[in-house]
Amino acid sequence: MTKGADLELGPHEGEPHARGLNDRLSWLRAGVLGANDGIVSTAGIVLGVAGATTDRDVILVAGVAGLVAGAISMAAGEYVSVSTQRDSELALLDKERRELRDEPEDELAELAGLYVDKGLDEDLALQVATQLTAHDALGAHAEAELGIDPDDLTSPWNAAFASMVAFTLGALLPLLTITLVAESIRVWVTVVSVAVALAGTGYLSARLGFGSPGRAVARNVAGGLFAMVVTYGVGTLIGPHV
Repeated sequence: MTKGADLELGPHEGEPHARGLNDRLSWLRAGVLGANDGIVSTAGIVLGVAGATTDRDVILVAGVAGLVAGAISMAAGEYVSVSTQRDSELALLDKERRELRDEPEDELAELAGLYVDKGLDEDLALQVATQLTAHDALGAHAEAELGIDPDDLTSPWNAAFASMVAFTLGALLPLLTITLVAESIRVWVTVVSVAVALAGTGYLSARLGFGSPGRAVARNVAGGLFAMVVTYGVGTLIGPHV
């Protein structure tokens, strides 16, 4: 296929594949971060309690309480964060609509200027700006000026739901491990299983963010191990005095 053919097909055949990409990436990242937080925070809770007592029921109650509270907190936090971002994007789009309505010539010149800054000569930049404005004025200006796709705004509900479900699934790993495994080995089995799970979420977060998987995995596992060591140590020190 020639380059010209690619350019002709791009606005039509390429659009369904790109539409919704920003929203999908947002809730995927929210899911990975939610799972990671569920693993670390719940592991910290149950190991801290396990350091203070060997009572399986007490550990289970503490872990379930942490899971429920954490899942709700993660969902609420994600919803508020993404809603704030979405409100800002909608406000910017409304402002752009008003400017396009009231100052179309100035907006066209501004768009052409942006393309000149990207390397086009003035005549070609004006031609491109004119054609894109005629096709989809708001879309062209929002993308070039604001970096926003009006048809692909992030959904706060999707992000909140993904975060809540992922946190719950992540939290179940240390909770079930420490309550189902024999008392003599449950702490070590929990630590190992959590480290493996954190390596997985670190790898996924790096892939979604186009970062280095090695560094992401190392940071994730090290942070989780540090949290578990500290909370278990706190439980061990405080437990005998309670």
